[in-house]
Amino acid sequence: MASAGTAAAATAFAGTAAQAAPAHLGRPAAPFSGASLAARGSGVPRPQVIGPITGGTHGRPFTSSPLPVQPVGYTQQEFFLRGTATGYLPVGKWRSNGRWTAKPAETAPYETRILVRRPASPAKFNGTVVVEWLNVSFQVDVDPDYLYESQQLLKEGYAWVGVSAQQLGVEGPLGLKHWDPKRYHALHHPGDTFSYSIFSQAAKSLTDPLGAHPLGSLRPRLLLADGESQSASRMVTYANAIQPLNHLFGGFLIHSRGATGAAISQAPQPAPAMPSVARIRTDLGVPTLTVETETDIIPTGLGYLPATQPDTQQFRLWEVPGTAHVDQTELGLASTEVLRDVPGFPQLPCSALPNDGQERYVMDAALAQLNHWALSGVPAAQAPLIKIRNGAYVTDKFGNAVGGLRTPAVQVPIATLTGLGNTGTNPLCFLLGTTTPFTTAQLAKLYPNHAVYVLAVEHAAAQDVKAGFLLPADALQIDATAAASQIGLPPPTG
Repeated sequence: MASAGTAAAATAFAGTAAQAAPAHLGRPAAPFSGASLAARGSGVPRPQVIGPITGGTHGRPFTSSPLPVQPVGYTQQEFFLRGTATGYLPVGKWRSNGRWTAKPAETAPYETRILVRRPASPAKFNGTVVVEWLNVSFQVDVDPDYLYESQQLLKEGYAWVGVSAQQLGVEGPLGLKHWDPKRYHALHHPGDTFSYSIFSQAAKSLTDPLGAHPLGSLRPRLLLADGESQSASRMVTYANAIQPLNHLFGGFLIHSRGATGAAISQAPQPAPAMPSVARIRTDLGVPTLTVETETDIIPTGLGYLPATQPDTQQFRLWEVPGTAHVDQTELGLASTEVLRDVPGFPQLPCSALPNDGQERYVMDAALAQLNHWALSGVPAAQAPLIKIRNGAYVTDKFGNAVGGLRTPAVQVPIATLTGLGNTGTNPLCFLLGTTTPFTTAQLAKLYPNHAVYVLAVEHAAAQDVKAGFLLPADALQIDATAAASQIGLPPPTG
């Protein structure tokens, strides 16, 4: 069920994205030049690309998509990359402003893998490749932002490439070589000091391959770098220190980061101290969109707050109330993915229901806005910050945080949604946030009939589309979910 307001806002979305930035931010940045993509990273060595890889004990890649991709015209393949990676060390003292200079240091041979999900037909490809730094927080490769963004990625014709950039995902006790020794026996990772070079070489293989072509007949015009949580800290360091050396990426999507960046080099190589606070450098030359949940900002979560920085022509910060570092959507998909591949992997028995907010829709819009920004030079929409007082979120009468990028779930609430407060025997429970459904009496007072609720949701969704924080197709999904709900309906009789 879609209202006229939502339909009108759908038309307005493109116009919102095309609006000029506020005058105090100056002129829009120059659009990314697809013609120059092949020339980017001219100093980055080309790794040998081997594949597509088949066989092994399981007959499929680790971290295979939990969502079937073939029915929507996509193919999933795995390739190995073999080459020599370079470590880096700081030049001078690195400060919180992110204007970091790095110099090449020790080198080491490596062989790792990339996982590719791409349109099977070039006609469906939109020209953009999202290159995700696979997350190793669970000691295995996982793809959290693919899970959050999969609906937008697959619908709009993006190619997605996941990079096994870190040693734990390859060599760790639960890593690739442990999971399928037959398939992955040739892999070798020399350590995380070399992860930034490996990520660069993976990107290089997509535009200037040596050996097999990971994208088949697809020819990209734009690479976007993406990382969530632990991988987001790697993205911070990559953007500030490595991107200025090779200019491989046309934009950065940094999701759920803390206050600092990851180490540029670590044992057994030199391990220089990193600044305790790291902002994104303001002279990066390509856009960065940072998305932060409630879990990520204040000290009782990941503590991003000291790294907060104002929007510029090349930087946007979206803070999203009613969301958590790991919400129910991502938890469900990631559990399917990990439990399928690692039987007996620890579950997350926590004291409260995980956050069930609308983060996935925000990430769809974030990807769309960043892609448009990189290609057109017109910055993404600006969002207010969540209100914080005395180190805690200011909340409304429902317990939902005030301010920030407000999804329909907090504009028209049927539950209190937080990014904090969950507890349990598993130390990761604090990442899941909570969902506390309203009582029947609360709902009846707020929404005396079904139409009141549905119309309120449609209005909120339309406003978010107009503002650039929600895609029209996602707004229609939210509208349909509201229409199919029992909110405002009399209880069944009999």
